[in-house]
Amino acid sequence: MGTSTNHQTQNPPCRLMIGTSGYSYTEWIDGGFYPPGTSSSRMLPLYAATFSATELNYTWYQMPKAPAVDRMRRKVPANFSFAAKLTRTMTHEVNPGNWRGQAAQYRDGIAPLVQSGQLAAILIQLPPYFDRSPGNRRYLAALLDDLDDLPLAVEFRHRSWAEDRVFAELEQRRVALVAVDEPDLPGLFPKLDVVTNPDLFYLRFHGRNAKGWRSGNMQQQFDYNYTDSELSEWTGDKIETMARKACTGLIFFNNHVRAQAPGNAGRLAEQLAANGLLVSG
Repeated sequence: MGTSTNHQTQNPPCRLMIGTSGYSYTEWIDGGFYPPGTSSSRMLPLYAATFSATELNYTWYQMPKAPAVDRMRRKVPANFSFAAKLTRTMTHEVNPGNWRGQAAQYRDGIAPLVQSGQLAAILIQLPPYFDRSPGNRRYLAALLDDLDDLPLAVEFRHRSWAEDRVFAELEQRRVALVAVDEPDLPGLFPKLDVVTNPDLFYLRFHGRNAKGWRSGNMQQQFDYNYTDSELSEWTGDKIETMARKACTGLIFFNNHVRAQAPGNAGRLAEQLAANGLLVSG
């Protein structure tokens, strides 16, 4: 009787999805991830043959349009998932007078992913100068209110947000705190394995290139190749701990230079599998 009760109360295993931040990089052809001569239109289907999810970078640079998003999602299997970055006009270049209109446009643009069940999360990536000031707290609360029917994940870059009261607020809202692996530099958000949403945990690997991080050059900032021992800092126990607290886990590598991201993502998946964690493929 006791064994049966314990079995009934066990949580279902966390669905782990691993991928990269973006997929359309011509340098990944030279890096060996895509075959020679691969056109940009063929990259997503080829990517989806290896990974079960991706982060959409382009939605940060420009507002997504529903017809283009629908065409994109049809290139991948129905169980493939997307995390879409919130457009920069709501994170980095905010106009107080029209951000709500921008949010409405964004919602319309990603509607095909919502309708198809392929939207895993909206990534609200905040800039390093977005500190925990009263004005910024009010804006973030209003933004989360405006988007609260969508699966949200917030990435802080400024260390001032690393507070228990912030985590408690995110938990109350069922918004995922994005865990980050990045250089250990003054002022940056620390490496934490805090889970604030039982539906989702979200982890991003940016690389540990301290010298290039504040260079203003993305090719330098994200030029980093993780060693197996560095990856094992997360696969040893942190990811397993996070997976016990959430139904779904999203893990993305942003160190895109020379196809280091897909290589590292594959090695992380191998380590997790060796530790008995199931990774969607």
